[in-house]
Amino acid sequence: MSANYTDDDEGKRVVTSDGDEIGMVKEVRGGSLHVDPDPGMTDSIKATLGWGDADEGTYELDDSQIESVTDDEIRLSRM
Repeated sequence: MSANYTDDDEGKRVVTSDGDEIGMVKEVRGGSLHVDPDPGMTDSIKATLGWGDADEGTYELDDSQIESVTDDEIRLSRM
């Protein structure tokens, strides 16, 4: 998916293709979504998304990982 993300996307839930919430969009920076992950998100999901340890606490989503964007959420592609 190729989209132009804006500040309006901040605060949206980020969910897997199955609808499980994994975090929230904390910031749109440089046209990319930066996600604050749910503290309960498993290490296997983080590994699938390529999210290792990060000092700043947010992780960037790659366009190829996003299936759809609605008024309320960012839905990830099936991995």
